Amino acid sequence: MAAVVEVEVGGGAAAERELDEVDMSDLSPEEQWRVEHARMHAKHRGHEAMHAEMVLILIATLVVAQLILVQWKQRHPRSYNMVTLFQMWVVPLYFTVKLHWWRFLVIWIFFSAVTAFVTFRATRKPLVQTTPRLVYKWFLLIYKISYATGIIGYMAVMFTLFGLNLLFKIKPEDAMDFGISLLFYGLYYGVLERDFAEMCADYMASTIGFYSESGMPTKHLSDSVCAVCGQQIFVDVSEEGIIENTYRLSCNHVFHEFCIRGWCIVGKKQTCPYCKEKVDLKRMFSNPWERPHVMYGQLLDWLRYLVAWQPVIIGLVQGINYILGLE
Repeated sequence: MAAVVEVEVGGGAAAERELDEVDMSDLSPEEQWRVEHARMHAKHRGHEAMHAEMVLILIATLVVAQLILVQWKQRHPRSYNMVTLFQMWVVPLYFTVKLHWWRFLVIWIFFSAVTAFVTFRATRKPLVQTTPRLVYKWFLLIYKISYATGIIGYMAVMFTLFGLNLLFKIKPEDAMDFGISLLFYGLYYGVLERDFAEMCADYMASTIGFYSESGMPTKHLSDSVCAVCGQQIFVDVSEEGIIENTYRLSCNHVFHEFCIRGWCIVGKKQTCPYCKEKVDLKRMFSNPWERPHVMYGQLLDWLRYLVAWQPVIIGLVQGINYILGLE
């Protein structure tokens, strides 16, 4: 091991040749990592100018890509959302097959199959009366599962960082892998379901006729009808419902509580489904235990850029470096 350290301290091509001649079979895992680390430093020694150029290319590409994406989202939000959703759905599948992550692949196939069926039902005309409830129940279930999975994964990572895994005799690398895996599952499927839910909510609301993305609704909303699902409201706002309550927005339009919560949290809509007046989420979710769900939804929206577009931008940077001969 002392020889490895001496070689690492040295420099030049001689050090790189000596590192290549080191017999890795006689070394411990820690020593093998030290040798690989030293090889990497020896290989890149003297390339500081090239590395600085690669960093500048990365920063410039990130800035330009961010400006393009922002303009695209503002000018053509529908196409941006569809392409982003496709990216998020397909890009992880490529890495899953390449790296043989079969457990993720099985979950991905199950989620895709059920979501495809639910999306198919949501886009049919005429819309079956039970479809809105089915759609919101499925996506709300996935939302809650992803929320719980992400929280457990985050706690596992924190416990590992504080060394609490040793109390249960769990190796740090195993505990960290478990936490990061759960965190990834929760965030990925949380982002994916919210985008699918938003798309389904648009289709269903426009089909029912009480909501349109632009212009006036095609139907007049009665006080006894929910604009989200199009079904009758049987519980008065002032009464306590057995299964669910009725909720009145600040614009005085009333909805099933389950429907308006699904519309706002899962479907990412923050306006009234009928008149488009802004919904006060703080007033709607006055219970402090429910507010983290709203914050988690906002976090998923922020992470969409990283999940969908970051791999594409990194691939673009690598392509530019390859064309310019930078390695």
